[in-house]
Amino acid sequence: MLTLEEFRDRFHRARTLEREQGGDHDLNPGMSVPGDCRPASVLIPVIGREHEPTILLTRRAADLPHHAGQVSFPGGMVERSDRDAVDTALRETEEEIGLDRSHVDVIGQLNTYVTRTGFVVTPVVGLVRPPFETRPDPVEVAAVFEVPLSFVLDRSNHQRHSREWQNQVRYFYVFPHPEHYIWGATAGMLVNLAELLQDRHPV
Repeated sequence: MLTLEEFRDRFHRARTLEREQGGDHDLNPGMSVPGDCRPASVLIPVIGREHEPTILLTRRAADLPHHAGQVSFPGGMVERSDRDAVDTALRETEEEIGLDRSHVDVIGQLNTYVTRTGFVVTPVVGLVRPPFETRPDPVEVAAVFEVPLSFVLDRSNHQRHSREWQNQVRYFYVFPHPEHYIWGATAGMLVNLAELLQDRHPV
């Protein structure tokens, strides 16, 4: 099991590797991506729990205009007042789940992730040490939960599923959680994080 400091060290070492931009197209070669992708940013909160780190996720409210009811990281679209991708991720996290940025130690970013729905997302990785409080905004967030880091790093949980969409078969990652359907871009970013951490230090 990794401690929070071991996670930080492994992440910093792995970030020296050259990586290409990821996205939904990773599993779907030839998939068209909108040319006017909207910039967005999410926070990947790694929580320093006593037994092992966990990763905080949310389930979006059922009536939102984008990705309603889906599991996601806290985050959203870039606003003009945001200084950078980190500021966007921290602001959106405060607005969505009430986690104050003073509790988040940002240690870096993953490469951007392009979605089929037209977003180019910057995943910001931050360490969070308990105790802290969350106050989910019920308009945006239906649930807040955590998954163990070992669950994310276990390659047997990086399942590839498919479904037909607009007369084409699309492939995507799914994590087999017993209560929440973790799939799509969120699952793809978790796979990218796991692969990054395991490039030099296989688990």
